[in-house]
Amino acid sequence: MIIYKIPLSSHKFQYISGKFQIWNISKIPQTKFPENFRKSSRPQFTNCPTMIVMVGLPARGKTYISKKLTRYLNWIGVPTQVFNLGQYRREVLQTYKNYEFFRPDNEEAMKIRRAYASNALKDIASYFTKEQGQVAVLDATNTTRERRGVIINFAKEKGYKVFFIESVCDDPEIIEANTMQVKLSSPDYENYDKEEALVDFLKRIDCYKMSYVPLDEEKDRHLSFIKIFNVGSRYLVNRVQDHIQSRIVYYLMNIHVTPRSIYLSRHGESELNLLGRIGGDTGLSSQGQKYAKALAEFIRGQSIKDLKVWTSHMKRTIQTAEALGVPYEQWKALNEIDAGVCEEMTYEEIQATHPEEFALRDQDKYRYRYPKGESYEDLVHRLEPVIMELERQENVLVICHQAVMRCLLAYFLDKSEDDLPYLKCPLHTVLKLTPLAYGCKVESFYLNIQAVNTHRDRPTVNRSQATLLLTIHYLLICSRAPVQKPSPA
Repeated sequence: MIIYKIPLSSHKFQYISGKFQIWNISKIPQTKFPENFRKSSRPQFTNCPTMIVMVGLPARGKTYISKKLTRYLNWIGVPTQVFNLGQYRREVLQTYKNYEFFRPDNEEAMKIRRAYASNALKDIASYFTKEQGQVAVLDATNTTRERRGVIINFAKEKGYKVFFIESVCDDPEIIEANTMQVKLSSPDYENYDKEEALVDFLKRIDCYKMSYVPLDEEKDRHLSFIKIFNVGSRYLVNRVQDHIQSRIVYYLMNIHVTPRSIYLSRHGESELNLLGRIGGDTGLSSQGQKYAKALAEFIRGQSIKDLKVWTSHMKRTIQTAEALGVPYEQWKALNEIDAGVCEEMTYEEIQATHPEEFALRDQDKYRYRYPKGESYEDLVHRLEPVIMELERQENVLVICHQAVMRCLLAYFLDKSEDDLPYLKCPLHTVLKLTPLAYGCKVESFYLNIQAVNTHRDRPTVNRSQATLLLTIHYLLICSRAPVQKPSPA
C-alpha cells in the first residue's frame, strides 16, 4: 500500500488504494474569490460547508434528530451548530397566540415567517465564514417545495452542499408520545393548560398538512437526502455525495428511541493506581477487589432487563467484570489511552525525564499525543464504533478506564474538546445515563469503597515551574491512610 500525505490547510488526507480519505477533520479552509467574482452561483468544492435541512410535520422527531446529530458530529471533530427556526420565531413574536399563525393562507404571518427564515440563512452563512463551521443543521418543517427551493438556491449561490433529512411518521402512538413528552412543554404553551395546548398543537399540525409535500423519490432524485420512516423502521437514502453525508447516514441508521440506561464504571482500583503510575496492565488492589463485589451487588439491585456487559482487554476491567458472574464482552477499543513511552511512569517521573512533553500536554490535553502513544483525539476516533454500537443497544454496563470513560461521557453530555480531558470520573463510582428526548439524565452512585483519587485538575495558565505538579493528586476518598509514592527515578 502506497500512502501519500498531502497538506491542505488544517486538513490531512491519505491516498489509499486509489482513494483519498480525510483522516483528521477540524476546520475547513476558507475559499477566497477575486473581487470581481460576481457569478450567480459559486463553484461547489469537494471540501465545502454542508447544510443539513430537516423536513417533516411537527412532532416527528426533527429536533431530536437535529440535537443528537449535532452532538455526534461535534464529538468526532466536525464543527456543527443547530439553527432552530422555532427559536427565531419566538425571538420575533415574543408571545405565542395560537395555531392561526401557521395557516398557509395567513399572508401577514407568512411574511413574518419568511423574514425570520431568511435571518436564519444569514446566520448560517455567518457561522460558516466567521466561525469556520463545517455543518449547519436547519431545524424546521420545510414542508413545501417552494421553501426547499429557496434553501437550495441559497446554498448554490454560496457554494454549500445540501443534505435533507425527512422524518416521516404515521404511527399514532409515536406521534402522541412525542407530543405529550416534548411539544406540550415547549415555551409556546407555558400559559396553556394541557388540554388546550393539545388541541391547539393538533390544529397546528393540520395547518402544515395543508401544504406538506414530502420529498419524492423520482421528482427529487437529483437531491441528496435520507427519509426516515416511523423512527427507523425503514429508510430511503438517495445520492449521498461525500464522506460527511455517508457518516451522517450511518449514524442515523444506528440510533433508536427505545427507553434504556447505560451504566459507566471504571475498573476497581488497580495496583498501579496505588503507586500513582499511569497506564500498564496490572490487576486489582485489595480495595479494587472489594469494589468488584460491590458493583456486582449494585447491578443485581438494579434489576436490569437483558443487561449486556462490556470490558476492555485489560486485566483490571476483566477482573472487575468477573465478580458479576454474568457473560461479558471484551472490546479492544475500550482499552485505556496509550501513554507510549510514559506507560507505567508517575507524573513526577514524566516531568523529570520528559519536561517538554509534560508542559505540552498541559497546553492542549485533548490533542496532545504521548510519544509513541495516543491523544484524547485519537481515542475519540477509536471509540466511534463503540458509540455506534451503544446507540444500537438497550441496557449496557461498560467497565472501562478513566480516559475512555471521559470520552464516552463527553459524547452523551455534549461536552467540548476543552472540557473532555478534565471530566471527573472517580474510581468506585457508577454513572447511570438515561437518554432523554433532548439530552441525557445522569445519576451518580458512589459504592462506598475507598480508593485513590486519580483525577488531575485543569492547570492554570502561566503557572510557575514550582506549581507544575500541584494539579496531581494522590488524595484518598474518605479517610483511607495515604499511600507512600515512590520517588522519581
